[in-house]
Amino acid sequence: MVTTTPDTYEVYAVKYGTHARKARENFILGDDHDGPMPLDFYVWAIVGPGGTFVVDTGFDRAMAAKRKREIFRTPAEGLQLIGINPDTVKDVIITHMHYDHAGSLDEFPQARYHLQDREMAFCTGRHMCNATTRFPFEADHVSTMVHRIFEGRVEFHDGDDELAPGVTVHRVGGHSLGLQVVRVRTRRGWVVLASDATHYYANMETMRPYPVVVNVAEMVEGFKTIQKLATSPSHVIPGHDPLVLARYPAAKPGLEGIVARLDADTL
Repeated sequence: MVTTTPDTYEVYAVKYGTHARKARENFILGDDHDGPMPLDFYVWAIVGPGGTFVVDTGFDRAMAAKRKREIFRTPAEGLQLIGINPDTVKDVIITHMHYDHAGSLDEFPQARYHLQDREMAFCTGRHMCNATTRFPFEADHVSTMVHRIFEGRVEFHDGDDELAPGVTVHRVGGHSLGLQVVRVRTRRGWVVLASDATHYYANMETMRPYPVVVNVAEMVEGFKTIQKLATSPSHVIPGHDPLVLARYPAAKPGLEGIVARLDADTL
């Protein structure tokens, strides 16, 4: 039994969209069972004594149309379903600057953004001259973050850092040069919001990387790191797996399949 301490938090996964994919598309060497393996889009919320932290900002309807993704609601609309007003959020953690994690930045007008040094250097540097490397990024999202920097609204982190007692960030790289994960103390132990350190449970469990990757060796080491940071492998929350909503209870009645409570016991 986990003893509740003053620095434990509630944690939520908010689904806002989806994209149809085949299993072979989700592993570098493909997959023998090439059936449907859709990719869901989430943002996350951390609520507790240190404040409310939103993790990633997703994308909007215009980006969904551009990238041919299905969107059910904007991330801001999803957060409002659990009583979080984007207008008043003070802290947003950006795990990395890909289009599906760092769009909709204007929906959080009061927020300070937490980002790794290496990620901002990556998405504004020489590697963006290559079409393959820059494909997951959007110039508008990157330039918006530059404006936030000049407004004094970005806090940079270099590796591991504590944002509040019970909330820490850790750079793992792999998928993107400055990808960071978020470790949260909850009533059931340390939960790790892995974001795209592992898109699916299966990437981590079988040690098979997702194909969008900057450094394969770092991604594989990242699988090990996130499991060490979490109380157990079942405390790791992948970035895009539909199974998250199947394994955890809804935040409240009526939000089944939309918002999961990640600090609760699994179903």
